[in-house]
Amino acid sequence: MGIPWRWFSAISLVSSYLTVHLQPEWTVPRVAGTFFAAYLFQAFLYGVWRVILYPKVFSPLRGLPEPAGGSLLMGHFKEIRAKPTGVPMREWVATIPNDGLIRYLGPFNQERLLITGSKALAEVLVTRNYDFQKPGSIRFGLSRLLGVGILLAEGEEHKFQRKNLMPAFAFRHVKDLYSQFWQKGCEVVQVMTDSIIADAQNAPSAQDPEKANKTAVIDVGAWASRVTLDIIGLSGLGKDFGAIQNPDNELSQTYRSVFKPSKQAQRLAFLGLFLPDWVIGRLPVKRNNDINAAAQTIRSVCRKLIREKKEKLDRKELTDRDILSVALESGAFSEENLVDQLMTFLAAGHETTATSMTWAVYMLCRYPEVQARLRAEVREKLPPVDDGSGREVTSVDIDRMPYLNAVCSEVLRYYAPVPMTLREAAVDTTILGQRVPKGTAVMLSPWATNFDRTLWGADAHEFDPDRWVPKGPDDRRAASGGASSNYAFLTFLHGPRSCIGLAFARAEFACLLASWVGRFEFAIRDKDDLDERNILIKGGITARPHRGMHVYATVVDGW
Repeated sequence: MGIPWRWFSAISLVSSYLTVHLQPEWTVPRVAGTFFAAYLFQAFLYGVWRVILYPKVFSPLRGLPEPAGGSLLMGHFKEIRAKPTGVPMREWVATIPNDGLIRYLGPFNQERLLITGSKALAEVLVTRNYDFQKPGSIRFGLSRLLGVGILLAEGEEHKFQRKNLMPAFAFRHVKDLYSQFWQKGCEVVQVMTDSIIADAQNAPSAQDPEKANKTAVIDVGAWASRVTLDIIGLSGLGKDFGAIQNPDNELSQTYRSVFKPSKQAQRLAFLGLFLPDWVIGRLPVKRNNDINAAAQTIRSVCRKLIREKKEKLDRKELTDRDILSVALESGAFSEENLVDQLMTFLAAGHETTATSMTWAVYMLCRYPEVQARLRAEVREKLPPVDDGSGREVTSVDIDRMPYLNAVCSEVLRYYAPVPMTLREAAVDTTILGQRVPKGTAVMLSPWATNFDRTLWGADAHEFDPDRWVPKGPDDRRAASGGASSNYAFLTFLHGPRSCIGLAFARAEFACLLASWVGRFEFAIRDKDDLDERNILIKGGITARPHRGMHVYATVVDGW
């Protein structure tokens, strides 16, 4: 529930007017003082109500299960701030008995309702989906970089956008993109190979001497971002940005700068608790300047691509099947709305898969037996990246690789790229019969739900790709990883607001991981990082290692 700034101002203005009316001899400074005194007095009373009285005495959510401890004024914020996003929620789900709802308190005792059980998730994501929307502050912050595309649209506008974009993301269309995904995977592998060998010759690795001339340290996330940006550019917009060959191109640098977690971004988010969004966005600080410059660059690139496509469409020469072409041919979107959609796909489409690749390589380093088994399947069923035969890798090839798909599914479960999604009750509603007032913050945490032992079983906290591998021809539980509910896997959400690019993202992830594992053997550089608790994950849209993911990559012969 936002602070009622307008009401404060209105009441203060009325107080000032009455002061002038009753005391006409008062000067302007005294009237102004009356205004600010009335304003501050209201703010104080409202603060007492919102921080103490409402959450502690009057809230209808009191009595729900909640974590122990917490401070008088800041609730459970200290614990939330001290751990990566989603980790406190994971611990609470594991330790607090509940029937699908857990209440906890954020900074200044702002109420949060964590959704845990499958029935509660079904209500929020499906049956009462449009009762819950992204909060205005979240929409404002994300829209500056993502535009108001399908990710941020609400209500009827969201229904309209999803209906008209679905054809571009239907599997019958995505299956034709597998060959592009594979080709881009092969391209980045070749460039990585040259870079690794060059680095190994200039600075031999301290690893096994037999591998010294073909082993080097790489930043997984940096390479993953370059290839995924090229893929979303080519398959989404029909434009190869060339980030694989040139990491310093304008678009790549732009995203690298704005997606990097920063303390200033966290401070601005905290100020958002007290100040209106439009004030936060206009503060003369570096973070705002960077975002404004980045948005201008990205919008310019998107607008240029749209106009080029439109010209081809007008000449009846548009035969491309990328997302932009399909959206243009629908005739349902204005130019500015198309710009918003492309900004959404560019940012969300490459950042999330790059994050998944980062964690996939990390888990393969932690579990070398999984890595070896996956490499054996890849080499058996797919052509070498520099095969030269021209053989295309298709959806049929990838579908026939059960272990590859199992590893991808387990990585997406274990390290969901987006650890937390926030909703806000748009109306007075209910969840599981519990009254939920308008404005209540509702938290959906893949990092908690994907580890819920009541849904996944006793081994929910273990990394085990075999949970996704069929044990026989009649084993249907493997399709859900053995989970007891479809809602146990929350990485892509569910219902009308589920990820529209789910099939695209899974296909891209599988093709990239296969191409990398076929050519490279990965090993952790810093042994302390084998304990995932030692990896610092800073808050942001996606859960990436704060210092990057630096690993030894060895070029493996024979493929």
